[in-house]
Formats: sequence, C-alpha cells, structure tokens
Amino acid sequence: MDALTPEMIGVLAILVLAITLFVSEVVRIDVAAILIMVVVGVSGLVPTADVFAGFASNAVISIIAVMILGAGLDRVGVMRSVAAWLLRVGGGTERRIVASSSLAVGSISAFMQNIGAAALFLPVMERISERTGSPTSRLLMPMGFAAILGGTLTLVASGPLILLNDLLASSAANLGIEIEPFGLFAPTPIGAALLLGGIALFAVAGRWLLPDAPVDADTHGALPDITARYGLDRRMQPVRVPDHSPLVGCDLEEVEASEAGVLLAAIVPVGEPARLAPPREQRIEAGSLLGLSGDDARVAAFVAANDLEALDADHDPFAALIDPDTTGMVEVAVRPGSEAVGAQVRDLRLRVRFGATLLGIHHRGEVVTTSLRERRLAAGDVLVLFGPWERLREIDEDPALVVMSDHPTAPPRTGKRWWALGSFVLALGLVIGTDMQLSLALMVGALGVLLSGVLTPDEAYRAVSWKTVFLLAALIPLGQAVEETGTAAWIAEGVIAATANLPAWAILATIGLLTTAFTLVVSNVGAVVLLVPLAANVAVGVGADPATFALMVALAASNAFVLPTHQVNALLLGPGGYRVADYVRAGSAMSVLFLLITVPMLLWLG
Repeated sequence: MDALTPEMIGVLAILVLAITLFVSEVVRIDVAAILIMVVVGVSGLVPTADVFAGFASNAVISIIAVMILGAGLDRVGVMRSVAAWLLRVGGGTERRIVASSSLAVGSISAFMQNIGAAALFLPVMERISERTGSPTSRLLMPMGFAAILGGTLTLVASGPLILLNDLLASSAANLGIEIEPFGLFAPTPIGAALLLGGIALFAVAGRWLLPDAPVDADTHGALPDITARYGLDRRMQPVRVPDHSPLVGCDLEEVEASEAGVLLAAIVPVGEPARLAPPREQRIEAGSLLGLSGDDARVAAFVAANDLEALDADHDPFAALIDPDTTGMVEVAVRPGSEAVGAQVRDLRLRVRFGATLLGIHHRGEVVTTSLRERRLAAGDVLVLFGPWERLREIDEDPALVVMSDHPTAPPRTGKRWWALGSFVLALGLVIGTDMQLSLALMVGALGVLLSGVLTPDEAYRAVSWKTVFLLAALIPLGQAVEETGTAAWIAEGVIAATANLPAWAILATIGLLTTAFTLVVSNVGAVVLLVPLAANVAVGVGADPATFALMVALAASNAFVLPTHQVNALLLGPGGYRVADYVRAGSAMSVLFLLITVPMLLWLG
C-alpha cells in the first residue's frame, strides 16, 4: 500500500472539516458546503476551472428541471389529485400514508432517477401534511428514503446499477475470466426486500426515529400560521344528525345563537352536495351531515347534548372542502372610518358575500370566539375568516375591510393540466426511451411547462430550492478531489487488504460498509467505478463469485442515508425542517437494516 502524499493528507483534513461542520451545524449546511468548495479551490486540490463546475453538473441541472416540472404539475392540480388518492388509500393515518406513499415513490424510482421521483412527490406530501395535521418532517424522510431504496429495484434505476455490467465486463477482461451480465430485474428481489424493510422500519420505530421538526416557511412559501397565532383550529368535526336529534327542523341561525362557541361551518343536506359556510336560513334535516368548528370541549358537549353521531376521519365528507389549495384562513381588519365600524358582525353578511365562516375576532389583544354575530365592530378589529380562496379573494374589493395576510391570488390553472402532464410525459419518455442526457431530457419538459403557460418564469424561479442547488453543487469538487488525488483508492485498498482473511460473508459486509462510507463523501457513481474492480479482485482471491461482490458495491451505493449529502436527502432537508442529527439518527438505523438485508440475500441468491 502506497504512502500518503501531501495532497491526500490535505483531502483527508478537508473531509474531517466537512463532516465536523455538517454534524455540529455551526453554520447552515449549505453555507458549510460553499465553505468546503472554496477551501478545495484555494488549496489547489482541483483545477480552478473545475471548482464551480458542480453548478453545471448533470445532477444539479436535473434537480432544477424536476422542481419546475413538479411545480407545474402542482399548479394545475395534479399533485392535489395524487394527494387525495394517497389519502384514500392511506385512510388518513400517518402509518398508512407513509406506507402507501413509500410504495408509490419507490415503484416510480425503479424506472426513473430517485431525485426526480422525490421532487415530484414533495408537494404531494406537503399537501397531505396540511390535510392530516401530521408534521411534514414525519412524512418526507420516509418518502425520500423509499425513493432511494426504489433505485435498487432494476438495473436502470440508478447510475451505479446502470454502470454495473460495463464495469463487470472490464473486470472480467482484466482477470481473464467469464462473468455473466446481469438482467434488467436481477436486483429486484433484493430491492423489493429493502423497500419493504424500509417501510416496516418507520412503521415500527418511526415515532422514535422521525423528528417533529418545525418547517422553514421560506422553503416552500407557506402561508402565515394564522392558526397558531390566534389559537384557532380550522378542523371540522363531521357529525350525522339522526331522526331523534333536537336539531331536526331548526335553521343554522337559531342553533348558533343558542350555542356560543360552536360554528356550523359546513353541511351536507340530504341528497345535495356539501356546502361550506351555508346560509343562516339553511334548515337542518334528519340525515344531514354537519361540520362543526370551535373549541374541542364545546364541540364535544354540543354533540352529546344534541344526540349527534360523530364520524371518524376516514369518512370525513368535508375533506375535499378544506383542501388547502382551495380553502384557507385570512386576517381581515376593519378599516377606520368605514361603514363596518359600529356595525354588528351579522350586518356584514360574510357567509352570503364571501362564503366565509368567522372563527374569531382579535380586539385590543384579546381573541373573542363566542357570541360573534351580535358583536359590534371597532376600527382596527381583526376578523379571522375561513372559506374558499375563490370567494375570499373578493374581500380585496370591499372598501370597509383590509386583508392583512397573504392568500392565493389565482386559482389552480386546471385548463393547463394536459400541457403539464404532456410536458412531464415527454421528459419521462426521453429519459427512458432515448440516450439523451438526463438533465437535457428533463429540461425539455421544464421548457414545455414554461412555453405553455403552466408556470410563469417568475413562478418557475420560485419553485427551485436554491439552498438545495448550492448544497449539491458545492459538494461536487470535494468528491472530485477525493478521487483524483488517489485518496479514495488508498482507503479502499487498505480496508480490503485488512479483511482478506475473513469469511466470505464478512468480506462482503466490509465491502458494503466501505461503499456506504464512500457514497457519503464521493458521488455514488465514483464509488462504484472505484470499488467494483477492487471487489471483483477480492472475490477471485477468496474463491467467491465476483458478480455477487460487484452487485454488493452497486447496491450499497444507494445506502446513503446518514448524511444529507445524497441528492434526495439534500432536497428534503429544508422542506422537512431537518437537522443533520435527524439524518444521523434515522439514517444510521436504515443503513444497518440495509446491510442486514442485502448481505444475506446476496449470499442466498448467489
């Protein structure tokens, strides 16, 4: 084994610095990555012309294009439809949603780049989080890990597996032996076991492994959290009105007048569609479904007092009405000197004019939620309204009211749905059916989204997570330095030489661990190019199957969960509100499970 050169020592020192910065989070992770990139450039470990080459890399351009494609599908309502389907399949519970979404994204990752599948499902999971109340941090990481695991299902799912047969052929020629190439679905049994194992891990241990992380609102432009600010809850309790309920025959106005603190926010009359913010004269019939909003204790007391039948979340008839893409909350202030000053809330006719339900009034530091209709308004009072965005936008034209919070200014562009789907299908077809470079194929689809008007150029720029772009692009020079200085080869040769006398299964596990470690700091393709020939040589030396050892390298290149340096992990870091420690905790468990499944299955199938 050759001695360390000064360049190798410098690379190892920078690696230690990078890992220290990532784990300690002394500075934000994307800033740490930029710092490492600059250090690599200043030290001369890579040519100056290559220091910023990561920003033009295939992976980074692909991510930008996929984010634009995903935003286009989201803008026309496709992602909302996918989210609704997953909710129906998942039944509204966190475990079932995680399982169904993981299966879906893992299956897609079998035939397209995992970063593309994860980026497309990112807005879907954010919408599911908003609908179910499950923290985004508890949904995104399992989905991202499933996207990575899905890359082990076929030989076309990831760069390392695509290269495997070519590398094996080269190794066979060098060793003077015959090695049978792998078929398209050769890794499928192992990949399926890994995907199911990952789903089972989060189903069993998700409560300990996944964080309840706050979401960075700047990451995906979330609306201000009005609910947290005022202590209000826009959830509706669905109930059924039986024949013997005292509410039968009453209209909404008299019911709400007698029940302070309970709002009848929605109704499904018998034989009619659901209505949000129904008119006050709406009569309640036996068999009607009501959506109740208010303090949990008051709503529970109201349900018991009126013999109502509570419905569970799996049978919520109002789920479609409270889709955050179509409904939400706004803060509306009473303009001083307007006709609303001194008027009763009932005189504003909020339900009739704007289809809105009044949840509370903020008056001089106090939030009022009872007896709202009779309350007289003062200048500067803030009304918290809940209703469909399509109607709430009309408040902007009312001279007596001033909308204080952000709200969507345009409805989903459903008329452009086929343009968005066509652009996505075109990009996917170019990826699968041609030899066109991934980034170019995806950018063709992104250009279709722009030229068809699905997104405006400004919306496309906002759709890109530039934090993710800088994180990935800045780490590429470090991987280049590790490879080009011979540091990677020096480490690999030393580890493999030290384990040459171990049993075959132990050597296989060591190769898996070594590949895992390399994948965290070097590109997965670089790790495979480096380690497949070494693994094949070791296998021949110990009398094992070189194809099995090479497949271990190609599969373990997807075992990249411990640090957010993998493209998928970096993509989800901001939207999930994750810290590096979150990936270390959950990723370590997943990495151990990955090897515990892969090693025995390779030995069994080999």
